[in-house]
Amino acid sequence: MTKYLYLFLLVFCFLPGQAQRTDTLRAVPLKQVKTRPGFWHTRLEVARTATIPHAFHQCEETGRIHNFAVAGKLAEGTFQGTRFDDSDVFKVVEGAAYSLQNHYDPALDRYLDSLITLFAAAQQPNGYLYTIRTIYGDSTGLKDWIAGPHPYSFENGSHELYNVGHLYEAAVAHYEATGKRSLLEVAIKNANHLIETIGPKPGQLVVVPGHEEIEIGLVKLYQVTGQPKYLELAKFFVDMRGRSDKRPLFLDAHQLGPTYFQDQVPVAQQTEAQGHAVRAQYLYAALADLALLQNDTSYRRVAEQIWQDAATRKQYITGGVGARADGEAFDDAYLLPNDSAYAETCAAIANMLWSHRMYLLSGETKYLDVFERVLYNAFLGGMSLEGTKFFYVNPMSSNGVNDRGMGVAAARWPWYSCACCPSNVTRFLPSLPGYLYATRGLELRVNHFVASEVEVPLGPTTVKLTQETNYPWEGTIKLTVAPEKTAEFPLLLRVPAWATAQPVPGDLYRNLQEPELAIDLKINGKKVPARPEQGYLRINRKWKAGDVVTLQLAMPVRKMVAHEQVRANVGKVAIERGPVVYCAEGADNGGRALSLSVRADQTFTPTYRSELLEGVTVLQATGPTPLTLIPYYAWSNRGPSEMAVWFNLQK
Repeated sequence: MTKYLYLFLLVFCFLPGQAQRTDTLRAVPLKQVKTRPGFWHTRLEVARTATIPHAFHQCEETGRIHNFAVAGKLAEGTFQGTRFDDSDVFKVVEGAAYSLQNHYDPALDRYLDSLITLFAAAQQPNGYLYTIRTIYGDSTGLKDWIAGPHPYSFENGSHELYNVGHLYEAAVAHYEATGKRSLLEVAIKNANHLIETIGPKPGQLVVVPGHEEIEIGLVKLYQVTGQPKYLELAKFFVDMRGRSDKRPLFLDAHQLGPTYFQDQVPVAQQTEAQGHAVRAQYLYAALADLALLQNDTSYRRVAEQIWQDAATRKQYITGGVGARADGEAFDDAYLLPNDSAYAETCAAIANMLWSHRMYLLSGETKYLDVFERVLYNAFLGGMSLEGTKFFYVNPMSSNGVNDRGMGVAAARWPWYSCACCPSNVTRFLPSLPGYLYATRGLELRVNHFVASEVEVPLGPTTVKLTQETNYPWEGTIKLTVAPEKTAEFPLLLRVPAWATAQPVPGDLYRNLQEPELAIDLKINGKKVPARPEQGYLRINRKWKAGDVVTLQLAMPVRKMVAHEQVRANVGKVAIERGPVVYCAEGADNGGRALSLSVRADQTFTPTYRSELLEGVTVLQATGPTPLTLIPYYAWSNRGPSEMAVWFNLQK
């Protein structure tokens, strides 16, 4: 085959999404979106200047980076930490690469080069990369409960495949940021080793990851290389779940049971969100990827059914999931305790990754609504305002004492021995601009309201769109459209579910009272009808440079009640405004929060306070029961105190 024919096949046959199709829904890439001063720009700057340097420092101080040097025989020493610590370094590298895509930093670029040198040195000649085994070898010092007697022999505990899944994601992000193939080649070498070692052929191992993640990484590797073999291996890993009859070497010890690993039955037969919440949602995200790329209707059906179960029966009002501390797992339907809520920060991130993929698969905005709810509440609450302290667990109430799960009931910590959450926050936050916009054919979709600029080709022209907004504190969004030349195309503006009569999918949470609904739309100052269709306001017109669209969403304070089967919240009410869930903290309410009540007719006044918690809109109620509420994400930034999301409802 000539190199030109190969190039033709690569572009038109193998690349994901199939370049010849024009109806594929695609997220606008991170590199094409720049945030502007505002709520999220401030937080991305915190990530760039504080969170990423802090995370790298912690990886250095705890020996996570040194392990690569020892494994590569560039330094003396023994392994430090836990078998899955390689993954933390890869996640922080991924976050740093996303940051580079929007704010080039030559010093950070050089630092990543130095780390990649260590990764390459630690990699074995056959492509295997797992520092604890390379340092200890297959016997001396390496206990079976850590990683098994030889590679991939104890996948329910080793995290060998989980680690390199994060390597693949970091490698793709780094390649997209810099154009360098150094880390990508390390990832490719490892993935090729897996393809030779694991699979259905005679002599190959038949194993699946104990902790899902590599499936997502393999999909990304496929997308950047166009090599179908990576997609095929991802599918193999998915299809082997629940097939212990096919895996004589896998899961010889199920201490927490097969459901914990999403391994109870084949994936095609699974109907509920079960087991470890992070592992599960990484698997479900991979299902959505494969359903989209391979047009697999069975995968799509399973992913949709399980998402519906999670979103409408097992999700906290903040978007947090995984209620049970035992196994960090999804609990039974409607079992959503407040004080013992686990709601791991990693699970919140996995929820967003999964929901966004479901949106790209279906185009349905309910997935974006859940993404937004998680983003402003369950996710953002997982990090401190200064960006250097983190929650592993995110309860719905706290007595202000550090008395449960890793000491995070009331105060964030700068790091953890199991640092999956801090490193996951570090990798996700800089990627946020890549989730704001999408295209389908000539459509430009504004999916989230963030002060930003996007430039995207649409048919015969390139369109620059500038978004100005003080969201989430205000509901005004101004969009300035600037095509290179006058062009006709549809501009779609998402109408958030909180601005409608149904704030969340299903009936898990609902407005206590009939909400005030108001959507005002203007084009060049002239009011036009605003009729949402399938979650969007669709504006199809001939656009010229300087056209201005203004969307005004009313932001009433809403009282929310839970489904009657959520026993923890019977007779209780929660408070929201816009996409933000509010809580009471003892610091604002005389030291009390857990015993506070809200009247059914109580009114709240929103007031923006620039001096408080780096600028927040607080909700204040006066009268016989004065009450001050702050955004849930901002609690525990002034020291430990009582906190509550749900309040006793007084009729």
